[in-house]
Amino acid sequence: MRTKSFLVAVMMAALTMPAFAQAPGGGAPPPATNIRGKIVKLDGKNLAVKTREGQTVNVALTADAGVRYMKKSKLSDIKQGDYLSILSMQGKDGKQHALDIHGLPARAPEGQIPYDYAPGSMMTNAHMQGVAKAKNGNVLTITQKGNTSDVIVDKKTMIDTGVEGAMSDLKPGKAVFIRANKGADGALTANNVTVEKNGFKPVM
Repeated sequence: MRTKSFLVAVMMAALTMPAFAQAPGGGAPPPATNIRGKIVKLDGKNLAVKTREGQTVNVALTADAGVRYMKKSKLSDIKQGDYLSILSMQGKDGKQHALDIHGLPARAPEGQIPYDYAPGSMMTNAHMQGVAKAKNGNVLTITQKGNTSDVIVDKKTMIDTGVEGAMSDLKPGKAVFIRANKGADGALTANNVTVEKNGFKPVM
């Protein structure tokens, strides 16, 4: 039976959908940026973050902003047909190796695009078709937009689920991932924060 935590992950993933966010009605999404770093402080709904690039940015959280944290899951929690977000990089063997896997809501569009997690990283939104044992782990077969491909799941792959958090989880020093919108004046706003909790940092 599918775990409750995996279902929560699918619902909470709607908060971010980092690679493929779309505007209502299918129009062009507003300018967006991924923010990764550590919390400096939370002042009301204003979150100051020291980014991994070293600068401190201020993000205005919307009134309905959601907070989540990630919890470790298992490959066996993923079932055939599940809709997944897969962060991966090409290995020395020329194959895509998954860095992180978590569930997605149905409204997130399928596809694969270069991602800004690290040079050469990819983000794929796809349905899981099957899994098979391999020499150094498992091979996950996925489909997106009619294309079938394989991704390697090994001991370095993080398989996690989203858990609903609270503003009280936004503590100084905690790692965060934020999908923020950037206004014409450069101001950042966001309706989502994924935060480190229990020593588990978001990999997105």
